[in-house]
Amino acid sequence: MMGRMTSPTRRVLALAPMPPEKSAYALARYSRSPDSIEDSLRWVHGHSSEKFWEQFYFDYGHASIADLGHVIICFEGVSELAAIHIEDEALWDGQAKSSRYQDFGPGGVFVPEHVQGTPIEATYRGIAARLHQAYTTLHAPIKDYLTRTTPKPDDMKPQAYDRTMNARTFDVTRYLLPLAATTNVGQVVSIRTLEKQICRLLSLPVAELRAIGEDLKRACATPPLNVWGELNGPSAAPNEPLAPTLARHARPSEYFLKTYPDLKQAAAERLRLSEVEASEPVELIEPHPPLDELASTLLYRVTVHPYRQILAVVQEWTEKEKEDLIEIALRRRGPHDELLQEFRCGYGFIFDILMDLGGWRDLHRHRRCQQVRQEFTTIHGYETPTLLKDAGIAAEYRAALDEVKEQVEGLALSHPDIAPYLTPFGCRTRCLFKMDYAEAEYIARLRSGVKGHFSYRTIAWLIQRAVLARYPALGARIAATPPDIEDSLTR
Repeated sequence: MMGRMTSPTRRVLALAPMPPEKSAYALARYSRSPDSIEDSLRWVHGHSSEKFWEQFYFDYGHASIADLGHVIICFEGVSELAAIHIEDEALWDGQAKSSRYQDFGPGGVFVPEHVQGTPIEATYRGIAARLHQAYTTLHAPIKDYLTRTTPKPDDMKPQAYDRTMNARTFDVTRYLLPLAATTNVGQVVSIRTLEKQICRLLSLPVAELRAIGEDLKRACATPPLNVWGELNGPSAAPNEPLAPTLARHARPSEYFLKTYPDLKQAAAERLRLSEVEASEPVELIEPHPPLDELASTLLYRVTVHPYRQILAVVQEWTEKEKEDLIEIALRRRGPHDELLQEFRCGYGFIFDILMDLGGWRDLHRHRRCQQVRQEFTTIHGYETPTLLKDAGIAAEYRAALDEVKEQVEGLALSHPDIAPYLTPFGCRTRCLFKMDYAEAEYIARLRSGVKGHFSYRTIAWLIQRAVLARYPALGARIAATPPDIEDSLTR
């Protein structure tokens, strides 16, 4: 007669922090054995995690085990341009220093290493200095106007009021920040995402980004900063490297590195578009076949034209011509390379958005959608916040941006690699947002609220209006706030 089965005692346990590669090893073994977590931890402590990672992650390709180990990484003194690329991960959690609530003036600007000590450095620094001057000198008149038009309520503390007025002032002056402005980024990611991030950064054509990729490899291979442990006194736990095996194996992707230049050449040869057609800030694209979407998206990424202008050309192509373009995007792919982001197509809502770079920087934080952006440029012009006109200082702002725009476009002819660094936040940038209805509802509802920046509030409202016009029953259920409803004292 079989013995009576007993039910295990239920337990819910929190584990103390461990080196990510070892915690992932322990949890992977835990899922593949009958042992308790204590026994799995003891096993891992006595065995080499390096051999485990090399066999199962890098040789066998069991990528999901790397989702079980997480790291905290901080990037300091990087450019805003670099911060954007650092954050370009779908499964990414983190935050960057906010240009809405902090004074970016004292932070200075990043100067690419290959520019330092060359004749072009003076030109580069001169453009940045012109923007810094306007950023600094316009702060006082903007804040003065805001305090005159929005007096402090009796029940609001002076310090809170002053912080709010400063924040609303930075909402405007940040239009004068260039992508060279330095910032800090903190992230919490799985070591699976970290490996992808390192490989991607090492594969980008910007020297600063490749250098950050190398810095990330070193950070994984050396003991981490342990201020918290030091503050809590001596600890018996060794301060071990976070992910040394990953650091040894991470390398650039030839697929990523060479395919985008191939696509750029194909766009120049096959699209034959010259003039950029005018477009609305938000355009909800009409439904079209996935093959047309993929071909158009691949071309959109490497041009400056609106999506609908590209789509109109692609729809005139033969099936063979479309397939030939897709083959260009696939021919360099290796056995371990994921498809380019542009292959993530098939979403029901495709918005082509043209907006100021600073406002887009806030929308960039949304992860439940696919974002395909074009290169940063000044050719789409810039936005002038209404508040500048109301305060009577729009002329000073426009004088600075007109001067910088002309200089940056001249610099782009001789030094296309450094011109993007000097693109001001006020300049418009174009980005494709692909999403489902739930994300469209979320962005339109959340980002149109009175706490938001006036730039993305307008974009969020226009997203709701576009859905309402195309799909009335769905659009009517999006509780977006019209941008003319304001509350300057709410942050």
